[in-house]
Amino acid sequence: MVRKEMIKNAREYRITRAQVRRFEEALAELSGPHTPRKSVNPLLVKAQRRAVESQLQSLRKELAEYNKLRRQGEKAIDVSQIEEVPGVLIRARIAAGLTQKELAQRLGVKEQQIQRYEATRYASASLTRILEVARALKY
Repeated sequence: MVRKEMIKNAREYRITRAQVRRFEEALAELSGPHTPRKSVNPLLVKAQRRAVESQLQSLRKELAEYNKLRRQGEKAIDVSQIEEVPGVLIRARIAAGLTQKELAQRLGVKEQQIQRYEATRYASASLTRILEVARALKY
């Protein structure tokens, strides 16, 4: 099983490293000198190998991202990007051709709530609400 989220702590890092080892072993078995039984379709073996390689690549990417963050520390986070989120959401709504009322309908809130969010650049919106807005805008 492979997570689709980032590694968030040392425990998850250790688990992911263990998963990498297991996938590497599985790949070695699929690619090794042991030929699969004649009853196994070679296309199935090839598909299994590709699936394992894909999972392995994803896990290695997660490990690399975690290592990079740990290595770079605070320098890895660009807060200016976070500060741009409110403007991005407003521009995305306009670019999508949606009125504030239409966005409100998609979210199941009143138009005035969207007006308040945009007037205050989403200062009072929770992270959950910001994510809902982004999803509603397919962003």
